[in-house]
Amino acid sequence: MDKFDLNLLRVFDAVWRHGHLGLASKELELSQPALSHALKRLRKSIGDPLFVKVPTGMQPTARAVQLAPVVQSMLASVRERVLAAPVFDPKTARRSFTIAMTDVGELAMLPKLVGRLMSEAPAVDVRSVSMPPRDLTAALQNGQVDLAIGHFPDIGGTDLLQQRLFRDRFVCVVRAGHPAAHGGLTPKRFRDLPHAVVQTEGRSQEIVEQYLRRHGVRRRELLRSPHFLSIPMVIASTDLVVTVPVPIGELFGRIADLQILQPPFPIPSIDIMQYWHRQQHSDPGNRWLRSIVLDLFGE
Repeated sequence: MDKFDLNLLRVFDAVWRHGHLGLASKELELSQPALSHALKRLRKSIGDPLFVKVPTGMQPTARAVQLAPVVQSMLASVRERVLAAPVFDPKTARRSFTIAMTDVGELAMLPKLVGRLMSEAPAVDVRSVSMPPRDLTAALQNGQVDLAIGHFPDIGGTDLLQQRLFRDRFVCVVRAGHPAAHGGLTPKRFRDLPHAVVQTEGRSQEIVEQYLRRHGVRRRELLRSPHFLSIPMVIASTDLVVTVPVPIGELFGRIADLQILQPPFPIPSIDIMQYWHRQQHSDPGNRWLRSIVLDLFGE
């Protein structure tokens, strides 16, 4: 292998297909003497004449007949798998994407995203994972996660790329007919009412907690739960208040008879981003997925 010139395989292929040195040299854009010299080198490397001159052109030897399918397969692999730019056709692609999202992200985004993928890429599968932010950077780096969507201020690095999708703000949710629904939430009402607090692996809910602590706003945290799923039914049947991102508040309103109120404090909004590793930046499938996410959720 160290002494074998792989370009000689193209010479073999051209002579094999055309059976004529003149036609092969024209295809390869070589002079006939140059082609004859290359064929001489190939014969020496293989240890066989390969092609014998006959009145009609060049006749392959038994060894050439054996080599032909092997050489053609190798050249086809180089053309199709090495030299050809990778493409991703969503209509025919069979692939699985792993997307990191929090449970609140799943509630707000996954239904639309899965519906779009089923429509445009029927053979593409999605695996949604949730992990602590400290593990997410490594998962993106080693390829375990193709894309992360949400509010992840802790992940970063020179090899991680990101794109802002939209800015999310917070609302308070109460049951329909709640006393606070008349006249809205005042700072005093907010402090006096019992609250439900959701503690998740995501960072969005921490924004609310940090703001309230920083400004000395104390409230009764009657319920603390790691899950969003039970919250709308709890809120609908009690006088508790919960503070959540706008998409989740709107989703809760479709699940139960609830009312959305504006918080009495200027709780900071958060940027919802999509993150990917630099090694995935030019991958056609990953680029297609990012374009779908941006189209669905980008401002």
